[in-house]
Amino acid sequence: MAKQQDTKKLFEDLSGAGKSIGVLTSGGDAQGMNAAVRAVVRMGIYVGAKVYFIHEGYQGMVDGGDNIEEASWESVSSMLQVGGTVIGSARCKEFRSHEGRLKAAHQLVLRGITNLCVIGGDGSLTGANLFREEWSGLLEELVQQGLIDEEAAQNNSELHIVGMVGSIDNDFCGTDMTIGTDSALHRIIEVVDAIMTTAQSHQRTFVLEVMGRHCGYLALVSALACGADWVLIPEMPPEDGWEEHMCQKLSENRADKKRLNIIIVAEGAIDCHNKPITTNHIKELVVSCLGFDTRVTILGHVQRGGTPSAFDRILASRMGVEAVLALLEASDSTPACVVSLCGNQAVRLPLMECVQMVSAYVSLIFCRSFENNLNTYKLLSYHKADSELPNSSFNVAVLNVGAPAAGMNAAVRSAVRVGIKEGHKMFAVNDGFEGFYNGQIKEITWGDVAGWTGQGGSILGTKRTLPAKHLDKIAEQIRIHNINALLVIGGFEAILGVIELSAAREKYNDFCVPMVMVPATVSNNIQDSDLSIGADTALNAITYTCDRIKQSASGTKRRVFIIETMGGYCGYLASVGGLAAGADTVYIYEEPFDIRDLQSNVEHLTEKMKTGIQRGLVLRNENSNENFTTDFIYQLYSEEGKGVFDCRKNVLGHMQQGGAPSPFDRNFGTKIAAKAIQWISRKLKESYKDGKVFANTEDTACLLGMRRRTMAFQPVVQLKDETDFAHRIPKEQWWLKLHPLMKILAKYKTSYDVSDSGQLEPVTRVRPKKAD
Repeated sequence: MAKQQDTKKLFEDLSGAGKSIGVLTSGGDAQGMNAAVRAVVRMGIYVGAKVYFIHEGYQGMVDGGDNIEEASWESVSSMLQVGGTVIGSARCKEFRSHEGRLKAAHQLVLRGITNLCVIGGDGSLTGANLFREEWSGLLEELVQQGLIDEEAAQNNSELHIVGMVGSIDNDFCGTDMTIGTDSALHRIIEVVDAIMTTAQSHQRTFVLEVMGRHCGYLALVSALACGADWVLIPEMPPEDGWEEHMCQKLSENRADKKRLNIIIVAEGAIDCHNKPITTNHIKELVVSCLGFDTRVTILGHVQRGGTPSAFDRILASRMGVEAVLALLEASDSTPACVVSLCGNQAVRLPLMECVQMVSAYVSLIFCRSFENNLNTYKLLSYHKADSELPNSSFNVAVLNVGAPAAGMNAAVRSAVRVGIKEGHKMFAVNDGFEGFYNGQIKEITWGDVAGWTGQGGSILGTKRTLPAKHLDKIAEQIRIHNINALLVIGGFEAILGVIELSAAREKYNDFCVPMVMVPATVSNNIQDSDLSIGADTALNAITYTCDRIKQSASGTKRRVFIIETMGGYCGYLASVGGLAAGADTVYIYEEPFDIRDLQSNVEHLTEKMKTGIQRGLVLRNENSNENFTTDFIYQLYSEEGKGVFDCRKNVLGHMQQGGAPSPFDRNFGTKIAAKAIQWISRKLKESYKDGKVFANTEDTACLLGMRRRTMAFQPVVQLKDETDFAHRIPKEQWWLKLHPLMKILAKYKTSYDVSDSGQLEPVTRVRPKKAD
């Protein structure tokens, strides 16, 4: 309680009254920049500051005039879903000179702007830091030239700068993801998925070039997300003879009846002699050596375009709010910082430490997320001959349990291939625990899972059946197939199933084997895991659907849409989807509401409509309240909004579970399943004694989840006290801290918990272990 009171006091102390904030986008554009601008403007206004658009980046700051314009709440409406940057971006040679920075300083002093939020790449942020360092000297020059007086110089004596990295290349040290990267991956994967259908029809090889300058992140992650045969990135120049190795692998894949080959090339790819590797060179190589029908596709600027993904909108909104908080807390002793993301947590890093690492070209292979992606791709890309594999003689079964979630198939593919590389025999169980006790179990090979990464749903089949009533039959099947370990991929039923199996160890020795559960559910309601496979795909489905629904009202009279989302009693999809879609109100079970709240929300929307807002969006979690149903809320809004707005309702339903998995879900499913199998291998070795596996300790039946910055294993028996089993939700949910953020950006007055806000910390580098 004391901490909450301190938190609220801190937020109240961070008043922006009398302060002015300038926001600009600079350098190349990136999807999600508009969401960041919107968040800065609305959070700035919320705390009482004046916020100014600086159009056309640093060029607009130098030129001044109409390029620097005060922003209003309404001026950032309807920009959340727009790609690029609506305030413009331009490269400015003049700002690189002392004279240009002097002009820019004059323009800012004229408007009293002493806080800058810069959204751009390393060049833009370097320029901002230099501007800050020169600020006092620039003010002295302006006074000497008679352009400002001493009082103005005194009132504007300190310039505070906070940066946000907007770049599709993800080439900035200190952050896992930059604004725009996830959207660029969406564009790439959309193209790759489309190409794979035509390539498969004609048995073709496609060579794709993706952007990234000197960083291979987009190429590497897209290769991981689509299961590409070969990837070339600047961080890992291939050794001499790579051409023969690549052609040999392509030939082997065709011999295994794979009808297509995908080769992904980063635009900055080089060989070990620092010579560029071009797509045309690769095409000529494949045609001359193998005679394969080969096509080249250069994606180009399509990767920068289109609507930002849900992840980028949420990331940019969180970072925009964090940037305003950082500016309000800044003093003359705090260095310029960049707001970034590490795991699932906002962090503030010294701007110049990050820039120096990039400018010195410290390879991004030293960044944790890049290293993890690279190691996972290596693990999955090459199929060793049987004679090269370790002989563990262990049998590992994998099954899907619960409702289908996009990304399940990517996780199964990863588990099967990593298991085979570890020397295990992998067995697939069809239709969850129901298939298990019916004996629907068969060995699954490396080639069986080819092409699974981009498939939605569950190819293995999945059921909600729990094992408790069929323990005898499941134990019998474990004996018949000599199953030594279990990997269960699924939602709440999966965690219940693992708990039931581990509890049955006292009666059945057959269940004394290592078992691990990987969370896969659109509801994202698994305790001790911040994210679940499938939730990102569902969020994108909700976000894009809301975009289309709102667009349907374009040109009509004022209209409010009531949208029902899935999630059971968990409000994750509604709340976080509302943040991504720009909802005005979200109703969730975790935040009880009554008729007075409903009436207040209607009145709030009515006032906004009177100020010129044309569309309203209300999201309701399906089980938020048994009496205040979607129909009830629709009828209430329709009645109370008469004369001001009309209403429409939409129940999104199972479309949230369908479709191809997003790049994030493919990547997350692939990496978390690989980690689960490696854990199983360790536990099998530890528990193998006297010619058999016997594992009955708490730490041999675990959930593998992502918590903040790391993936961690948690014994399932320890989850009982942390879970509300009646409503199938964790007792504590991290994303509830984002719910007030959605309210603030929708113009509600609310208390905002800043206890988990980013704190300035040093930039760290993770050096990878030497790969085999």
